[in-house]
Amino acid sequence: MFRYIGRRLLFLLFLLFGVSFLVFMISHLVPSDPVASNLSQAAMSNPEVVAAYKEKWGLDKSLFSQFVLYFQNLLMGDLGTSIRTGNPVLEDLMQFFPATMELSIVAMTIALIFGVLFGIISAIYRNKAIDHVVRTISISGVSIPSFWFALITLSFFSSFLGLTPGPGRIDSRSATPEGGTGLLLFDSLISGDFQLFTDVVMHLALPGLVLGLFTMGLIARQTRSNLLEVMSTDYIRTARSKGLKESGVIIRHALANSLIPVLTVAGLGFSNLLGGMVLIENIFAWPGIGQYAYHSAVSLDFPAITGVSLLIAFIFVIINLFIDILYGIIDPRVRYK
Repeated sequence: MFRYIGRRLLFLLFLLFGVSFLVFMISHLVPSDPVASNLSQAAMSNPEVVAAYKEKWGLDKSLFSQFVLYFQNLLMGDLGTSIRTGNPVLEDLMQFFPATMELSIVAMTIALIFGVLFGIISAIYRNKAIDHVVRTISISGVSIPSFWFALITLSFFSSFLGLTPGPGRIDSRSATPEGGTGLLLFDSLISGDFQLFTDVVMHLALPGLVLGLFTMGLIARQTRSNLLEVMSTDYIRTARSKGLKESGVIIRHALANSLIPVLTVAGLGFSNLLGGMVLIENIFAWPGIGQYAYHSAVSLDFPAITGVSLLIAFIFVIINLFIDILYGIIDPRVRYK
């Protein structure tokens, strides 16, 4: 097991190098000028200002020299300085990442709970009315564009019905706890500020539902398919012939052996949540990595773009490593040597 984990972590180093190289090259090959994107029209007319700006951010060097310098800094844990904000990229990521992580956790929780529940219901009542309803919901979750669903839910529940607050992470009148983790649900509970906790939950509800809908549809369909396959096996028929309750047969025997494919879908879904937040965070004015990535891309902020890409790649590999380890825990037949 430890040798397997070591190999995966070594692979992570090569992956991060490959991602940093590809993102660096692609972002620099975009036919746009970062100087024109970040300087005013008056500043662009002054050659001295333009030359000073290029020298400050290393844009006067060759592409190869820029990458070598960037990679040397990366080996020392320095992701560079954001051209747009002027802050270290790592500092910016630490500031914006907790909001994205909190939203992803809420969305994944919604997806797992309702996805597995809908999958079980659909498998138990196969080809009945409730099965068709659940399958319609699952297919809709996979098919509906998330940005369109976000706009519809925000307009209907917030603007029309007034049941949920508008865009943003918290109300403008609320104050966040100082020195916390940045995860407002956790920080508000620790500080005993239940009013803030309620405010955070209300703001998380809609974006969490929108983000979780797609993954929920995938999990529901995967759970249903696996459960139907397992429930047709000999050992399930034997368990039923012994007089075990149907609920016990499904939960203790069938569901446990259907979880590995569901874990795979859930792991990939969680990684995709972190990487696909740009539209949703902008629609809901959520101050996370998605908004940071969007503004960095618009202004051709090369260090920030590469930093976000490395962060998402790192999380993707770590989540998949965690899922692989869970395989061996859930299913004794899976062993890593």
